[in-house]
Amino acid sequence: MTTCACGNCQFFDDKAPSAPAKEDAGLCRFNPPISQPARDDRGLWPVVEERDWCGHFAAKVERFMRPPAE
Repeated sequence: MTTCACGNCQFFDDKAPSAPAKEDAGLCRFNPPISQPARDDRGLWPVVEERDWCGHFAAKVERFMRPPAE
């Protein structure tokens, strides 16, 4: 059984160059970036921790599936 937490969600991104340096944090890629008026009008992805959760959880799936070896 998969725990419904951000660290197990397919929308959790801890590999992006802009991901937070905090060890158990990452970016939520479910919604588009949110604009931040105090930050040059650039949009930012929400920062979440592995144990956080929300109602949009989707279990991780293999994104780049390879054909079976023959």
